[in-house]
Amino acid sequence: MTKIALLGAGGKMGVRIARNLMQSSYHLAPVEVTEAGQARLKSETGFDCVAAETALGDADVVVMAVPDRLIGKIAHGFVDQLKSGAAVIVLDAAAPYAGQMPVREDVTYFCTHPCHPHILEAHDSIAAQEDYFGGIAAPQGIVCALIQGPEPHYALCEDIAKVIYAPVARSHRCSLENIAVLEPALSETVGATMALALREATDRAVSMGIPEAAAHDFILGHLKIELAIAFGIFPEGKFSDGALMAIDKARSVIFQPDWLDRVFDLAAVKKSVTEICED
Repeated sequence: MTKIALLGAGGKMGVRIARNLMQSSYHLAPVEVTEAGQARLKSETGFDCVAAETALGDADVVVMAVPDRLIGKIAHGFVDQLKSGAAVIVLDAAAPYAGQMPVREDVTYFCTHPCHPHILEAHDSIAAQEDYFGGIAAPQGIVCALIQGPEPHYALCEDIAKVIYAPVARSHRCSLENIAVLEPALSETVGATMALALREATDRAVSMGIPEAAAHDFILGHLKIELAIAFGIFPEGKFSDGALMAIDKARSVIFQPDWLDRVFDLAAVKKSVTEICED
């Protein structure tokens, strides 16, 4: 039976992962250094934590459910304890893309990250509809990259990723650089920034006398159809002539002409992930 050492098992993400792994065929050895985290894991899953040296010494796979900025530092602290052929799964591309993982050629490094539930896909239950993060009731996509290691380890680590992020609708094989471009560049630098800008714009409309509930209904409803048109999910839909005129005039006001080149420049991506790790 494949033994998985789960580091950070008592954290918010760690508890989610532990809950999913305990329902699988894998043997779970949860590790948590804080008393509060140990208590949380016990109360929410019934699992007791084990000592790090006990979990790591004969682990086939190590899953690092730890803060992104600490992945490299923590990996340096335990990598020498791993047996040859072990696999280390990280849940964010920042540390490996920034070159902060310890050098050990006989250990596999694998990165996986959730896409989170698709905003425009229908759900068959209220629980799935309200699972915004994923990993509970709503199907989601995941991205995976074999950073180093033998090809058979891709299938092993991908299967574990499908368990920890279950239910998984789609799994996409990417390169490490692909995942670093997806996050932070696409999802955070662009997506999160635009999401907050939308909220700021909505608050401004409310400050002009529009009822808040009306403004929220209006922008969130319009976003559904606008995103469906923009991403080709609603092929028969199209932006009106008035909307196209507003879009054309707004671009020069809202965006700098070279914003895409600046955000997706690989040197900028590398700088961003390095800053995350050094924060």
